Amino acid sequence: MEHFAVIDLGSNSARMSSWLIDDNGDYTPELKLKEMVRLSEDMGREKILKEPAMERTIAALKRFRAEIDKMDNGSYKAYATAAVRQARNQKRFLKLAKEEAGIDITVIPGAKEAEFDFGGVINTLPVQNALIMDTGGASTELILVQNRKMQHLISIPFGSVNLTERFVDSDPMDASDLFKLMTAINRTFNGIWWLRKAQNLPVIALGGSNRTLAKIERRKENYKDMEEIHGFRMYTPEINKIFTEILGADLEQRKAIPGLSKERADIIVAGLIPVVTMMRYNDSDRLMFSQNGLREGVLFEHLNGVQRVIGGATEVKATDIADTDEVDSADVSDGELGIGENK
Repeated sequence: MEHFAVIDLGSNSARMSSWLIDDNGDYTPELKLKEMVRLSEDMGREKILKEPAMERTIAALKRFRAEIDKMDNGSYKAYATAAVRQARNQKRFLKLAKEEAGIDITVIPGAKEAEFDFGGVINTLPVQNALIMDTGGASTELILVQNRKMQHLISIPFGSVNLTERFVDSDPMDASDLFKLMTAINRTFNGIWWLRKAQNLPVIALGGSNRTLAKIERRKENYKDMEEIHGFRMYTPEINKIFTEILGADLEQRKAIPGLSKERADIIVAGLIPVVTMMRYNDSDRLMFSQNGLREGVLFEHLNGVQRVIGGATEVKATDIADTDEVDSADVSDGELGIGENK
């Protein structure tokens, strides 16, 4: 028996999940923690993590460390994504995390983040062909899945926090800023040559902003548990209706929308525009939501690289995924986005 925890340090939130793993490799969820640390706040073009953001994050990591210390026969993995990946003062932050919180953090490239997302989704949802889209605070990962295999992936350096800081100048967002942002995102999608292979495929949505759509819809429909969105589906008319409501509301009105976290209300408009644009770009008519992504992908990697597949008698091993040289794993730079010039 062992306890295993995974820390996912994102640009907007810090999250930790832990599981109890028995001697047969079966796992039971134990704990889920989330802190809205907004680590990428005000990084700007200089890509510097600011002191208040680092202080919030270190405080959250201390709380996570306290929970890890309670575990018997416990171990953990801690991964940082876009904000730390892009930060010029990355080494200083990692040193602070180690010295003050006792957490060793590994900074992973966007391609690895996307691979973990794929592992979390493919092992827990009956996905055959789809586009996985994980919109975070400062990056968005796209993974094309064909016949349950990862065929192409990419990490794009935009997300809910940095898009808000670059493009949202008014509240509610005015039409000119909305047009500039949607144009920039559409131009970025045009530069991803394999994205047309996802035409008409469902989008599997990860990330706090994307999942907010499902939480609002479930609250509207009076579902018993608003938070249980894993595998939940939404179709284009429902998505457009909710996005229109959010887009037309000011900050205080957005905070009052049932299912929308008050801590996310200031970044939700820009945070939803990538997935709304993608639905139009690929003429997709439905979203399926996944609560499992990076942390669960790390868990499955920890379980000896063996991935259990839903609804089948076979087991898929990591070596069965498309070979590395067949996978487009490029990270896109800010300059290639065409959005760095705005503001």
